[in-house]
Amino acid sequence: MFHRFLSIIRRQRTSPRCQNWCLARSSASAAEAHSVTLPAQAQVVICGGGIMGTSVAYHLSRMGWKDIVLLEQGRLAAGSTRFCAGILSTARHLTIEQKMADYSNKLYEQLEQETGIQTGYIRTGSVFLAQTQDRLISLKRINSRLNVIGIPSEIISPKKVAELHPFLNVHDLVGAMHVPEDAVVSSADVALALASAASQNGVQIYDRTSVLHVMVKKGQVTGVETDKGQIECQYFVNCAGQWAYELGLSNEEPVSIPLHACEHFYLLTRPLETPLQNNTPTIVDPDGRIYIRNWQGGILSGGFEKNPKPIFTEGKNQLEIQNLQEDWDHFEPLLSSLLRRMPELEMLEILKLVNCPETFTPDMRCIMGESPVVRGYFVLAGMNSAGLSFGGGAGKYLAEWIVHGYPSENVWELDLKRFGALQSSRTFLRHRVMEVMPLIYDLKVPRWDFQTGRQLRTSPLYDRLDAQGARWMEKHGFERPKYFVPPDKDLLALEQSKTFYKPDWFDIVESEVKCCKEAVCVIDMSSFTKFEITSTGDQALEVLQFLFSNDLDVPVGHIVHTGMLNEAGGYENDCSIARLSKRSFFMISPTDQQVHCWAWLRKHMPEDSSLVLEDVTWKYTALNLIGPRAVDVLSELSYAPMTPDHFPTLFCKEMSVGYANGIRVMSMTHTGEPGFMLYIPIEYALHVYNEVMNVGQKYGIRNAGYYALRSLRIEKFFAFWGQDLNTLTTPLECGRESRVKLEKGMDFMGQDALLQQKQNGVYRRFTLFILEDHDTDLDLWPWWGEPIYRNGQYVGQTTSSAYSYTLERHVCLGFVHNFSEDTGEEQVVTADFVNRGEYEIDIAGCRFQAKAKLYPVASFFTHKRRKDDVELSDLHGK
Repeated sequence: MFHRFLSIIRRQRTSPRCQNWCLARSSASAAEAHSVTLPAQAQVVICGGGIMGTSVAYHLSRMGWKDIVLLEQGRLAAGSTRFCAGILSTARHLTIEQKMADYSNKLYEQLEQETGIQTGYIRTGSVFLAQTQDRLISLKRINSRLNVIGIPSEIISPKKVAELHPFLNVHDLVGAMHVPEDAVVSSADVALALASAASQNGVQIYDRTSVLHVMVKKGQVTGVETDKGQIECQYFVNCAGQWAYELGLSNEEPVSIPLHACEHFYLLTRPLETPLQNNTPTIVDPDGRIYIRNWQGGILSGGFEKNPKPIFTEGKNQLEIQNLQEDWDHFEPLLSSLLRRMPELEMLEILKLVNCPETFTPDMRCIMGESPVVRGYFVLAGMNSAGLSFGGGAGKYLAEWIVHGYPSENVWELDLKRFGALQSSRTFLRHRVMEVMPLIYDLKVPRWDFQTGRQLRTSPLYDRLDAQGARWMEKHGFERPKYFVPPDKDLLALEQSKTFYKPDWFDIVESEVKCCKEAVCVIDMSSFTKFEITSTGDQALEVLQFLFSNDLDVPVGHIVHTGMLNEAGGYENDCSIARLSKRSFFMISPTDQQVHCWAWLRKHMPEDSSLVLEDVTWKYTALNLIGPRAVDVLSELSYAPMTPDHFPTLFCKEMSVGYANGIRVMSMTHTGEPGFMLYIPIEYALHVYNEVMNVGQKYGIRNAGYYALRSLRIEKFFAFWGQDLNTLTTPLECGRESRVKLEKGMDFMGQDALLQQKQNGVYRRFTLFILEDHDTDLDLWPWWGEPIYRNGQYVGQTTSSAYSYTLERHVCLGFVHNFSEDTGEEQVVTADFVNRGEYEIDIAGCRFQAKAKLYPVASFFTHKRRKDDVELSDLHGK
């Protein structure tokens, strides 16, 4: 098989070098291809011979797996990889994407030497232009994060831009970011080089072979059926690009992969009169919506227009992607932007307008990971026009996932399980990707929201809350109130307010937080994931005791905060569990955990008819009553004593509220403030809400939103999963030893790892930072991802932040590491190490002093104190 594959590579190398859209033909004729006999079985079958599929094959083979088959329905690299513009950029908003792109850059650079196949790799560097101050702030935030993970970059002046690229018009620029180690490369050649290396390591590669569907038995991959026969396998990897969606649905047990293709345009020109040098930097002008790179002395330039054109999702009619129809009218705004940026192109001859499909996802992040419904079914697709940049790193992480059961980095933001089947509606995807594609270059200020695909999942109270001024955010397709606009506020101005500085909703959220602390507020938290686990015997308790770190063998009615850990002791989920009866448990988890948590529980629960797991998220409306007068409201509505003596903290009881029976009332709030959670059967939701609001009038009740909740929970040092906690975070690293019962009398998952960590010490500590010299009104705000410095040395990044209306200062949460100054290796982080440091938080290149504290979760300020009265001893602890 390798000799057959090698002939393909040799033919490519003896012909004139391929351009981005060109590809060497297979040496096998169609007749020869049909005569090929596939192996009867393999350990892994990969579908897709583009850069994703070949990267996965390459990394699996590098990790020692040999029994691998890669199938491509056309020719290798003949899909969207063939048309890729060939720009490798490491400047990304997400740290995990920066790391993937950085790894890809290093991999592609040495690939030619490893395989002997020319990949066209040239280190050109990239220059990102800023026409506005807000854009420059965005670049400065990215620049700060690039530097601390070892990617050289700097903010430069327009004059420096002109020096780096002599043909650019720079008169309208306020600055730029230069990333000198970015590169350009021939993406098709990279894919062929990866395939060649994989083939030499034993991977069997077959082109002109279509996967018809994946065979599944009892929720596990058993094989694939192709147009040339069946292959039994344990693992299947869907790297089918724009056809991944359709392929996922073709299985015996469908796998939902939410992505959709749009047309993407770029033009090619003849060489300039003075041809551009090979190392001329790539230009990205996001405000002009275009990118420009050198191409054979001329240029290749495309962009992301405001009015994209979605195209087909069905792939059976096209084995390989062809150049789609030219549309100069559609490309005209991008061409005008290009000519403004490079006026000398006015008289230059254009060779071709390339129109090729690119796949996009609902949230602009790629899709990777194992299917929640079929074990052994993995996906790597939906690259949002960044497939070349991500290909190497994404293939590495997915290979690790298959081999080890988890990747070496936290990839939750890219995990397939962040989506549910509800995001796979064709109509939803078509409308959402029309918004997503322009957003690639749109300025993304903190806490922006998608506008399409909204009102997909709503609480029964949605219309009522909307009429009272609710402004909405979306999480996992669920509408959640951010805050409530008072009648005297300008609604339009608030909707259009976008800034890196103090936001216009500041005063509104302050009044909601004040009400939570002094009176009572109600927050609709119906989006939280809710499961019931029951059994006829003791099996529910036994299984949960193994899956969760805290002791769940508590009296009926008690609530336990606990974590669902993996074997390494990291959080797969962070939740609260109420024991409803001896054999029934009610579990509350974060909104975006609905699919992931369900899949984890199903994976580790025995297949036994006496154990029942039910998703009851849709059955209950959840109202969070927060504040000191919450007890008065509920007492009056239930005619039952709700004081701590009668209703202790972390207690759950079914009771009447108003006329409604069967309301699960819990004495907890998710914020640390006094109050209750009400889980209400949906048919009673409106009645209970009306009763609460009516009775609460005398106690100063008002609606509140998630921005107030965020401020409250962050100042109380409450960590949230998906923001502060992830699969690589252990309870010992974030001060949650009290939620782990290492001696609870039975083994639980992750116990050995925690025992070892307890003995050896932790290598990072979750820490609270209070900004000292930060002016809330004038300075840039911290939002998340800001670098943390200790005594001038980088030690970590913030994971979340909020303004504390109690302290009248900003509070950031994040992890502190202890990197050796000599070797750079991580060392044990002690409380003394954290407390003795002098800290700074880097916000877009400007550092602000911060005080670090390792507060226990239960202790903080219980009443408002002005910042001038906060003593240094309070901030450091005793």
